[in-house]
Amino acid sequence: MQNSSLGVIRLCGFLGLGLACLGTAAAQSGDFTVSQNGKAVGTANFTLSPKQGGFDSTSTVHVEMQGLNYALSKTEELSETRGLIHVQLSAIVNGSAVNVTAQPDGTPLLMNISADGRSSTSRLAAHAQAVFMADFDPGAFETLLAMAAKSNNRDLWAIVPKQAGSVETVQLATYPDEQGTLNGNQIAVHHLLATIGGAITDLFSGPDNGLLQAELPQDGFALVRKGFVLKPPTKAPAPPAARPQTPQQAPPR
Repeated sequence: MQNSSLGVIRLCGFLGLGLACLGTAAAQSGDFTVSQNGKAVGTANFTLSPKQGGFDSTSTVHVEMQGLNYALSKTEELSETRGLIHVQLSAIVNGSAVNVTAQPDGTPLLMNISADGRSSTSRLAAHAQAVFMADFDPGAFETLLAMAAKSNNRDLWAIVPKQAGSVETVQLATYPDEQGTLNGNQIAVHHLLATIGGAITDLFSGPDNGLLQAELPQDGFALVRKGFVLKPPTKAPAPPAARPQTPQQAPPR
């Protein structure tokens, strides 16, 4: 999606209770509140369903606030290791339609984008652990966290459907665990710092590595799983330049 259409939004895609193991057979889903600076501005959800040879993933997002009316619907086919087989995305951004399809085409990744009355086709570098990331998409972070758990946070990539499309490296740093409650029950919370195309996102996940909360400090946006409360509540994040260069050493998981 084009930067001009999304304005201040820099959230690259981004999760609900997830899968600690890529081979788990049960379907998964999660409902989230989208907020900016603590004020609810929308909702998002995802469903991940296992099938023969992989998964079907769907996501929907609705955001309504001053300067932005945004609706997204995404369907994906994923391999057994969560690799992208095919994705189709439809969105309405302030009244303008955006449509994206992407799939591996031999060695490169073929992406078609239609937005603002213009269409483009790009061939991008293909990677086995690449996640398709659209704005406010919880299903994308569900996939990212599952891949990260399997690969020890290494060799991860983001497919970003902005302008003509791009593929960005994903860098993950581990911070000390925190505590929270999910539907009133105490839960250990993992804290990761993700850097994707220069944008920083704090990711908070449960013991099964599924997303509970995602925060984008640059723009004050957050995705929070319904029923989840981080304890103590997160303080206003420091600007990216003030973040420590090296995270504290977290105990092994």
